[in-house]
Amino acid sequence: MAGYGFVQVGRLGGNLVMTRLLVPEMFGVMAIATMVTVILALLSDIGLRTHIVQSRRGDDPLFLDTAWVVQIFRGFALWLAALGISMALHLANAEGMLPAKSVYASPELPLAIAISSFSAVISGFQSTKWATASRHFDQKRIMQIELIAQLVALAVMVVIALASRSIWALIAGGLVGWLTTTVLSHTWMKGYQNRFRWEKNALNELIDFGKWIFLSSVLSVLAGNGDLLLLGAFVEADVMGLYAIAILIVGAIGGGLGRLFAAVFLPALSAVVRDDPSQLRDVYYKLRVPFDLLLLFLAGLLFADGKIFVDLLYDSRYSGAGDMLRILALSFFAIRYQVAKQVYLAVGMPQYLVAIH
Repeated sequence: MAGYGFVQVGRLGGNLVMTRLLVPEMFGVMAIATMVTVILALLSDIGLRTHIVQSRRGDDPLFLDTAWVVQIFRGFALWLAALGISMALHLANAEGMLPAKSVYASPELPLAIAISSFSAVISGFQSTKWATASRHFDQKRIMQIELIAQLVALAVMVVIALASRSIWALIAGGLVGWLTTTVLSHTWMKGYQNRFRWEKNALNELIDFGKWIFLSSVLSVLAGNGDLLLLGAFVEADVMGLYAIAILIVGAIGGGLGRLFAAVFLPALSAVVRDDPSQLRDVYYKLRVPFDLLLLFLAGLLFADGKIFVDLLYDSRYSGAGDMLRILALSFFAIRYQVAKQVYLAVGMPQYLVAIH
């Protein structure tokens, strides 16, 4: 929890620095570029890391190698799909098919998507040591790597922003952050060193589990990203930039806790299922109740004082993000139920996530 807290505070602090160096329009364009990569990732998600944590074969080298090879091919596929989208946007804009003042009509957007989406290739090579560390509750090294990657990315962004005052500072920082994480996952983490090989039985197991994760992800794409998809067509880049700031603050809290649920609660619940299933109900409520109280408190706090919070942290150009933050804070009511999703994954029933979405 302390590690995730430092990561999210660092993320917010880095954003505060960058908002002093860049204009809101750049954050709006970057929000759409990031959204494209996220949507493509969700549409191709088969829960590789989740299954390594949950599966009884999660420590089998051949199983891990198979998952790693699938992960690499998926990374290249995502990047190629993003290149296709960037080309389509460029041609559509050249033909005047996009609303003139929308974010989608921004001349920087196609190239931003093409370059930033290369992060999918980089992350595809990330070692499965990351997943096995979560499986065995070894969170310390994961947190250290995330903090190091965040500091390196911020340093790159600040240097480039000071030199160019352009969106490429955000793009370069993101790519360097992913590269740092991937390299350190191989060189600085304990565990099995992946090789290029695969096993048919392992592949079949990954596909059987992953098909439900895939369906769940497809159904959740519009729910999780429909706002950005629609706003990109109807608002200008500066308004989207304000919305991106509000989303960032909510994501720093809700997204951080969601990652905590997946990184800590899933392996904990999976261990209970494997070793003593009768304790699952008690462990579930022990995990959930404290976060219910925290998230409900934060929802009320930011709904009441979100605008004051933004005005204290950001300069006057970003004041409009305060009212957006107040409304988005209500999403914390639903985030607390993500603990239940980890239960379904732990017991090997990802099909329930499809019904939820």
